Amino acid sequence: MKRVIIVDDEVQVRKGLHWKVDWEEEGFQIVNEAENGEEALLLMDNNQIDLVLTDVRMPVMDGIELAKKCKEYNRRMKVIILSGFSDFEYVKNSMKEGVKDYLLKPVDPEELQAVLRRMKKEMDDDRKQQLEIEKVRSLARNQLHEVQEQYLLHLVKGEWFQHHIIEDRLKQLKLHSLLQENVKAQFITVEVRDLNEDTDRAKQLQLAFQMLCKEMVENQDGVFAFYDPNYANMMQLLRLVDKSSNPSFLVKSIQHYVRSLLRLEAVIGIGDEVTGLPNFKVGYISSLLSWSQSQVGNCSQMSGEAVKKESITDFSPELERKIINAIEQSDLTQFRAELEWLLGDMNKQSVLSFSLIANRILFSLSAIVKRYSVETAETQRFIWKVQQAIWELNAQKQVIDYLSQLASIIMEKVNNTRVSDGKFIVDGVKRYIDQHYGSDITLSHLSELFYINSAYLSEIFKLQTGQNFSEYLVARRIVEAKKFLTDQHLKIIDVANLVGFSNSAYFGTVFKKRVGQTPVEYRKAIAVSDLK
Repeated sequence: MKRVIIVDDEVQVRKGLHWKVDWEEEGFQIVNEAENGEEALLLMDNNQIDLVLTDVRMPVMDGIELAKKCKEYNRRMKVIILSGFSDFEYVKNSMKEGVKDYLLKPVDPEELQAVLRRMKKEMDDDRKQQLEIEKVRSLARNQLHEVQEQYLLHLVKGEWFQHHIIEDRLKQLKLHSLLQENVKAQFITVEVRDLNEDTDRAKQLQLAFQMLCKEMVENQDGVFAFYDPNYANMMQLLRLVDKSSNPSFLVKSIQHYVRSLLRLEAVIGIGDEVTGLPNFKVGYISSLLSWSQSQVGNCSQMSGEAVKKESITDFSPELERKIINAIEQSDLTQFRAELEWLLGDMNKQSVLSFSLIANRILFSLSAIVKRYSVETAETQRFIWKVQQAIWELNAQKQVIDYLSQLASIIMEKVNNTRVSDGKFIVDGVKRYIDQHYGSDITLSHLSELFYINSAYLSEIFKLQTGQNFSEYLVARRIVEAKKFLTDQHLKIIDVANLVGFSNSAYFGTVFKKRVGQTPVEYRKAIAVSDLK
């Protein structure tokens, strides 16, 4: 029902309007009456009003002034003016003040009915348009959140080359809070399990569980949620640490809502607090290791402090790079030497420190598998075997054996891609661009990443795609820019930064050349289209 207030200084006029039409049948409900505009505004503070019927001549505040105030109060509120014949021209000129229609006194029931039906149609159309606009804005926000989540996963599992590129991308994605000096963070792993072990509800409700976690952290400062496809039925939370905060309330809330809304149990692993972006990988793995200590079963559990700071063996970016180099250069001897140095008997360390380093190596191998698109049933089986062995916390030799076998398989498959006509490498480059289009990507950077001469990479890329590298990159950025431009809340400079352009002027020039409209013109065209 649309809610109505009648405003007139004559009580008989107000009562007469009640019985002139069947208000409920027309889809309206009279919720209040007022003697003048000022009284009406006070009543609106406590009621959601959709339609105002007001006399034009009233003491204290007349109908025209009330219409102005209503427009300021709620631009979607409809105002109908009631007037005598002598005020007719005056009322007509007032339409610009927010008055939607007018009726002459005495009000004819059929005319009132016709006006109400027009107003109802306008309101319904307004509501439909608003829902469409909100839908577009929601899609744009979801697009930004999706890119943010992908980059959070990259921070904890991807390869780091130049720290300033990471910082620039975090700024572009509005993740400035992660750039605080010596930022302190803690990761929390949340897994859902069935209350009844014989059902498959956890898998069926996986998407609902993800949405629940995202909604719970959406309005919490310094808390982010992301999903790692390698871990089924899990969500990962990143929580920025300050002196007054602790994860207990968040964790208990998640367990409560998972149980009450989804009828599942939440098993939670709380990782160690870490300092600085480079240590995010350590923090993430520690939450997984903490989770791995949970008991088998379907009851809610929580464990924490998986890896004590003094037990962590140093695993610098240089060491990680050596391992990656060994794989990509097909040097199995070098890989095994690095593996033995990090995980073998020569390097005495705790079981949990061993597990952390093993996970770091596994993440590096998984990144290579993804980059070269050599994901097969065999590689996935070995990745899963390594994960299972690490979680057992007492299968160190098995972990080393599985990692060695996995490395050997990856080397063979990477070699096969290199002796092809270049299609596999180009496919890998395209996937990298599709995921990192907002970063500062250069041909020399890609040549280092894929261990291939830049001139040869440029040649085979053009051969396979029909476009040179820079054309493909720009085209991809424009596609993503169009998505972000649907969000009216994002400034043009924000969109430019999100898709990898250093300044809005250059972005506007490139966009106009590719699309035929400037970003502002394109956005306005979308807005007009949405309102139709």
